[in-house]
Amino acid sequence: MASLGRVPDDGRIALVTGANRGIGREVVRQLAERGYTAVLGSRDLDKGRAAAEGLGPGVEPRRLDVADDRSVRELVAALEREFGRLDVLVNNAAIDYDTWQRGVDADLDIVHEALETNLFGAWRTTQACLPLLRRSRHGRIVNVSSGAGALSDMGGGTPAYRVSKTALNALTRILGSELRGDGILVNSVCPGWVATDMGGPGGRPVDEGAAGVMWAVLLPDDGPTGGFFRDGRPIDW
Repeated sequence: MASLGRVPDDGRIALVTGANRGIGREVVRQLAERGYTAVLGSRDLDKGRAAAEGLGPGVEPRRLDVADDRSVRELVAALEREFGRLDVLVNNAAIDYDTWQRGVDADLDIVHEALETNLFGAWRTTQACLPLLRRSRHGRIVNVSSGAGALSDMGGGTPAYRVSKTALNALTRILGSELRGDGILVNSVCPGWVATDMGGPGGRPVDEGAAGVMWAVLLPDDGPTGGFFRDGRPIDW
């Protein structure tokens, strides 16, 4: 993987959704370690506060349910008041890794639930944050996706999760093109199979998965946008 770059020297602000555990929490830790003010978004504020313990003074736990318009608006309004801008948005929140389902007889309520968080949650949060991101000199949006959403070798099973991540990748392409003129880089990152509550045991360490997300956060201003990456290398859609 390419170098993660320099420690920021201008007080950059980052928001990570779904960050009270797993990859999201580790991304927050790595951001704070590199000098960012890292806003740890969590549906349950108490869990967010517990997750923030030991991560350093630069971590700010906040309530955020990406599936709830009001919750998103309230957090963005708080970011506006407190910081006046946002430099990085990591859309990490995701649910329903439905390995038990097949497309032919999937429970569409579960599919809808997955889309509401994994796709629309990222979409509504991005839209709400755009005014703040446009005030940054180094705006970055990182959509935490998955190789499970790649069409290039997609098979059966896990329909809700797969479809939601494929759609998230399409959103990355659209936003990458539309925001290029604003200097905001938008990329999808597959962290690989990581040993988390969602990924289960046997995967790579969480710090390695989070490092791929950090690579996209720390891209230079002339870096790629609208791409799909794992460990800093392009992968097939």
